[in-house]
Amino acid sequence: MAQDLFRLDGKTVLVTGASSGLGRHFALLMAQAGASVALAARRIDVLEDLVQEINSASPKSADVKAKAFQLDVSNAQQVSQCFDQLAAWHLPDVIINNAGVTITKPLLQQSESDWDQVIDTNLKGAWLVATEAARRLVAANKPGNIVNISSILGERVAGGVAPYAISKAGVLQLTKTMALELARYSIRVNALLPGYIATDLNRAFLQSEAGEKLRARIPSRRFGEVSDLDGPILLLASDASQAMSGTSIAVDGAHLVNTL
Repeated sequence: MAQDLFRLDGKTVLVTGASSGLGRHFALLMAQAGASVALAARRIDVLEDLVQEINSASPKSADVKAKAFQLDVSNAQQVSQCFDQLAAWHLPDVIINNAGVTITKPLLQQSESDWDQVIDTNLKGAWLVATEAARRLVAANKPGNIVNISSILGERVAGGVAPYAISKAGVLQLTKTMALELARYSIRVNALLPGYIATDLNRAFLQSEAGEKLRARIPSRRFGEVSDLDGPILLLASDASQAMSGTSIAVDGAHLVNTL
């Protein structure tokens, strides 16, 4: 059936930045689609509730469906060690490169430390995880699928988040260059570009006067909800997109195409 195209049964999905926000939602969604899920974050302790939630929802006879791994994506040694641990469980078929941070300050107040923190996590971290995953997949002679989480700020700009916007633009180019070089190994690389998605972290701002002004500039006149990303992320993570690589999908209520 058509919906079976989006199933992930028999696959293992690695989700970085899985402890909260979009990463947590993606991890739950991948498990609901039938995947075993490797949950990675800097603090492994904050992942335990999510591991328990996923495993308790699985049939009693099933193998462990979720496992937590400590990972600072900006640390090459930790990335390598994480994949060593993953190999002892399941080498991921799908990697959702979701870990990310932002620091909101005017451009002239951003420090070198701010720049390093954002770029090292969002861009360097995505590169480290994706290239390590690709090396392991090639060595195992196994096809793979990498989904990089970028942002509409990778294509447009906003004030106060210069390092974030720059990092997400880099992620888009990373996606294209990796898609080009990894196609010969049957490894696909695509990007998801969320628009303004309401989460517990930003809901108060989006409901403020400043948030209302922002909403008025979105052609659909609405902010997204995390559930709006379900279809697009399942498309990219599943075999439904088996002929897609080097593609970027925006989920933004037409925000990117608003008039100047």
